[in-house]
Amino acid sequence: MEQLNYLLFAWINASPASPQGLISFAIFAAKDLIAVIPILIVSLWFWGPRDQLPAQREVIAKTTIALLFTMVAAATISMLLPHERPFSIGVGHNYLAHVPDSSFPSNHGTAIFTFALAFLSWHRVWSGILLMIIAITIAWSRVFLGVHWPLDMVGGFLLGGVGCLFAQLLWNLFGYAIAAKLTRLYHFLFAFPIRKGWVQE
Repeated sequence: MEQLNYLLFAWINASPASPQGLISFAIFAAKDLIAVIPILIVSLWFWGPRDQLPAQREVIAKTTIALLFTMVAAATISMLLPHERPFSIGVGHNYLAHVPDSSFPSNHGTAIFTFALAFLSWHRVWSGILLMIIAITIAWSRVFLGVHWPLDMVGGFLLGGVGCLFAQLLWNLFGYAIAAKLTRLYHFLFAFPIRKGWVQE
């Protein structure tokens, strides 16, 4: 597996001959595209057609559960099974400043693949496909820039699938209670903007 990791990394990683425009795009993708997660979470929870809001909020609740599970799992794996980043051992070319912590699984990859798989499973196919394209772009960019190995991203994808499965099982058992508590908390915390009509009830 390590040989495959090195081979794929050498194929994807940027070099001094890579176009500067492609490197700039990769930096944008690696650092900024992940913002789609909080933007969609906030947008789909606060706004939408009245008859679709309960379904939207269920998607957001399940996705958040999956994200919490996967990020805790990723942190645990990184702590128990540390794996050095390419630049930490002098492999390839690095074009993005990053602390030399454990690389596997990628936190960015885990988060965005969890999000994409969640929307494929619980929202709409087109939105899931769009998010999967964004996820693949982020995964590519972080390998291209030299801060991750390809298998770090594969690990994030697999962990995202496990996280979505966990969230669905938990929702099957306690979904009604979770939804009711979240709704009460939302109405309490956002009573003023709800009354003003800034966000939906």
